[in-house]
Amino acid sequence: MQGEIFYWIFNMSIIASVMGLIVLVLRKLRFIPHRVSVFLWIIPFIRMCIPFGINSRYSLMTLISRFTTRTITVYEPAEGIAFSYSNTLRAANSYFPITYKVNILDTVFKVAGSIWIVVALSILISLGILYFSTIHEVRDAKLLEKNIYLSDKVTSPAVYGIIRPRIILPEPYAAGDLKYVLLHERTHIRRLDNLWRLLGFMAAAIHWFNPLSWVFLKVFLSDLELACDEQAVARCNEQDRKEYAHTLLKSASSKSLFVSAFGGAKVRTRIENILSQKPMTVLSSVGFTALIAAILYALLTNAG
Repeated sequence: MQGEIFYWIFNMSIIASVMGLIVLVLRKLRFIPHRVSVFLWIIPFIRMCIPFGINSRYSLMTLISRFTTRTITVYEPAEGIAFSYSNTLRAANSYFPITYKVNILDTVFKVAGSIWIVVALSILISLGILYFSTIHEVRDAKLLEKNIYLSDKVTSPAVYGIIRPRIILPEPYAAGDLKYVLLHERTHIRRLDNLWRLLGFMAAAIHWFNPLSWVFLKVFLSDLELACDEQAVARCNEQDRKEYAHTLLKSASSKSLFVSAFGGAKVRTRIENILSQKPMTVLSSVGFTALIAAILYALLTNAG
């Protein structure tokens, strides 16, 4: 059983890698704001977590299937609509259950499947322990107001938790100007960024054997911060953006994996992005929405 599961996980990882590499290229297009391009990471995430998709003749997979990928239809609810798996390995003669073209592959995938599930569960359990220990670490934080707390155990302002997120500030911040710090952290809360961070780590844990999954996770976490910055200062004037950037520069980096911190990695890149940001018009918003929807459709559907 674990051998069959790993066969499809491996297929999913190959397709997700291709889509993730495409996202890495698309995010470099400077005319697309980071608060828009960050949604492109939905593509490799879904490819990592959902084995099937809807068939479409306009899918990029239709082009790829001419060279390497085979589509295995699993459900046709109506004429012209079908759900399928994308099978890049093409190492099997039949699929339900899987029978391999070479007998030794049955042993290979059974062994690989056993190793995969042991390591994946170990990583997920470790992440769970790390998550709850991170939350436990600030359990004694002192209430400042509403959901804002002070703690001497943190070095940078950050959002802790997912269901009832709390903004935890280092104690010296109590006497400072919190306007831009709170603007950033409240934007993280509205965007549910801690949830997306956790889901990203879980997807990478499932595909731990694929080094690209960890590369994608690192870039995704960086894009979350860039997108949060852009959304936080979207309605700010030039002077406010400068003050926001100055406050960011003074903040220390957070070391925790599961918190959305004000001072994070690539501070210089974030400051440059903030200062060069241009406001989005209604027309550009509609255009970017249509562009992202078209890319999602082309990259999430299977060969028709």
